[in-house]
Amino acid sequence: MIYPLVRELAAERIPVAMTCRVLGFSKQAFYKWCADPVSRRDWDAAHLINAAYDIHHDDPAFGYRFIADQLRERGLTAGENRVTRLCSQQRIWSVFANKRGLNRKAGPPVHDDLVDRQFTAAAPNAVWLTDITKHPTSEGKLYLCAIKDVHSGRIVGYSMDARMTAALAATALRNAIALRAPTGTIVHSNRGSQFRSNAFVTALKNNGLIGSMGRVGACGNNAAMESFFALLQRNVLDRQRWTTREDLRLAIITWIEKTYHRRRRQRRLGRLTPIEFETLTRAAHAA
Repeated sequence: MIYPLVRELAAERIPVAMTCRVLGFSKQAFYKWCADPVSRRDWDAAHLINAAYDIHHDDPAFGYRFIADQLRERGLTAGENRVTRLCSQQRIWSVFANKRGLNRKAGPPVHDDLVDRQFTAAAPNAVWLTDITKHPTSEGKLYLCAIKDVHSGRIVGYSMDARMTAALAATALRNAIALRAPTGTIVHSNRGSQFRSNAFVTALKNNGLIGSMGRVGACGNNAAMESFFALLQRNVLDRQRWTTREDLRLAIITWIEKTYHRRRRQRRLGRLTPIEFETLTRAAHAA
């Protein structure tokens, strides 16, 4: 980084030999740099850093290990140690990393709070709520992202994975869109990095949905979604110790589709199940 200074001083008629001697390196090193200002290694490192920024922007939960995996998938060869060094230099860290000396706060909202704790809707697909929960198994944690229609309480989309990434939230949203084909729906979430990610925000915009985010440190901002997770915790997650992620995944799907949607009656729905309530509502709207 000092070589450009030598060139600038030389333009002001200060001898190169004198500048090199004062700064402590040889003229040969300076002229070698002039012939090739950007080495091949620096050029490759710049490409790796740009790609790492893109990957981290798509999913801020990715740390250097996941970034190294994604680089290989993109055809960029780099050892994990090199990726670690470059990410550290550029301060590309996972939002979940516990770095000493960093004052980590919740990320800025990318949407306003359009729900304001009003968990009611006059029609289907007016307001959706979404959040992520996790539960341990003998193989490791399983993460669930679910999307709930406020009108009927039905879970209109969900996805599960071994990692809590932006793809987890984006997949749940795409599943809900494929099932309901909504327009103008408000999708309310917390300020988690998965819901602020480029993948999730792009999925909202591309499908004509409206994002909404609650305030920091106010769990009541998504209380209706938390109530569903509390039911899931009591009825499935805490019933036994789960050996594999696949066993837990199948148990969650069975409980949602068979019990919660079709057998569990809710007082606020007039003691109807979500499926029954939506069926009657649809008939009433058609009439």
